[in-house]
Amino acid sequence: MMSTERNEILESLKKAITEYDSERAATLAKEVIERGIDPIEALDAMTGAIRQVGDGFARGELWLPDLVGAADAMSSAMPIIEEELKRSGAKRVTLGTVVVGTVFGDIHSIGKTMVCALLVAEGFEVYDLGVNLKAEEFLEAIKRHDADILAMSALMTTTAPEQRRVIESLEKEGLRNKVKIMVGGGAITEEFAKEIGADGYDPTAPGAAKLARKLAGK
Repeated sequence: MMSTERNEILESLKKAITEYDSERAATLAKEVIERGIDPIEALDAMTGAIRQVGDGFARGELWLPDLVGAADAMSSAMPIIEEELKRSGAKRVTLGTVVVGTVFGDIHSIGKTMVCALLVAEGFEVYDLGVNLKAEEFLEAIKRHDADILAMSALMTTTAPEQRRVIESLEKEGLRNKVKIMVGGGAITEEFAKEIGADGYDPTAPGAAKLARKLAGK
């Protein structure tokens, strides 16, 4: 393939994310695979796009719906690129592995989706476990992926105590000192995070991604 054509596809993929076009992002991700473009190049293009939106949000030039839209677009393309990375055995240098999920009883995912997209942009390998997760599911994923960081979300005051239960379960299993824990979500405060023994808290998705870098010592 001509390098010009490859660059055009990668630029289009980047544009699909900055224009919040989930359907086009997924279509272009498939085209990347079909044309034999390096999946790491595609991942770099996507992370560049989401970082651009995240930086715009941090500067106050973009708003929360912009960040949500870009994260959704990236999320639609990521599984396709990740599958190709696994198939080809291609590896990229990462800052560490982060397991992310919303706690049991809570099915909110928008904030989590944004955090996952921005963590990938920062250079982490991210495993999004989904929502409504019990403590055992977090523990199993931490062991399976040899996670460096656990990021938990809780949007409701009724589900916030689940974060404490997960941390207590990690302590019982002797895993607490092997993983850094960051918490967030509408129901969480700095005070609560300290009270339950988390290593860090940030109220925003861009802040959470930067916090992960700090916890990873990067």
